[in-house]
Amino acid sequence: MVKSKAVDCPIICYRPIEPSDLEVLEQIHGNLFPIRYESEFFHNVVNGRDIVAWAAVDHNRPDGSTDELIGFVTARTVLAKESELSDLLRHDSLTTGETLVYILTLGVVESYRNLGIASSLVQKVIKYASSIPTCRAVYLHVISYNSTAIKFYKKMSFKCLQRLPGFYFINGQHYDSYLFVYYVNGGRSPCSLLEVVSFMVSYLRDGIKCVTSRLRKNEKRKVSKWPKCKESHSLISMAQSKRNLVVESSGYECV
Repeated sequence: MVKSKAVDCPIICYRPIEPSDLEVLEQIHGNLFPIRYESEFFHNVVNGRDIVAWAAVDHNRPDGSTDELIGFVTARTVLAKESELSDLLRHDSLTTGETLVYILTLGVVESYRNLGIASSLVQKVIKYASSIPTCRAVYLHVISYNSTAIKFYKKMSFKCLQRLPGFYFINGQHYDSYLFVYYVNGGRSPCSLLEVVSFMVSYLRDGIKCVTSRLRKNEKRKVSKWPKCKESHSLISMAQSKRNLVVESSGYECV
């Protein structure tokens, strides 16, 4: 079933996951993920119980299984103030009933990878989240050793907010997780310490440039007001005027 090879020219289409996808959905999850999901999870997915999900299918499969899953994404809408992002969002996102969309699972069978299917499925989620006026971000977790997934989400413009020690517990062992987020509808996190420092450095740099520019202008004005020398062939005595300064030089007099 899902192990068949992709044809040379697949025709990839996307649709909502349906109850008829239950068996294949469970099979692909079992093949791809180290975490075992309860049967209730899959029934909630295919029946749309608090979970939205999209399927990728190949309409050009030679075995006739043109509507069988080759990829999927599942997600859930949560309240921002009840999520683990509550400390990583602006305060106004926590007081006005703002929501987030959390990606639960994403997968593509091995023979159909590197065809842009995962990117298209994530874009489905982003488009869905953007259509919800109260939604401010799409977020998810990636286990720390999954370098392929980490690169993928960075390429999709997700931001890695933090590393969560011991987030996963699999087969008796703890694994760290990275928290990734993609902001929508104007959502954003509070300024980090690095952003604050960068802003202050930029502000000070601009201030120094402004002060330096003013000092240079003042120096130019002082130079332009300096008394000019008149050419003369005589010397003026100090007794002629107390206000005149006489300088003997090679024929120049400064007044």
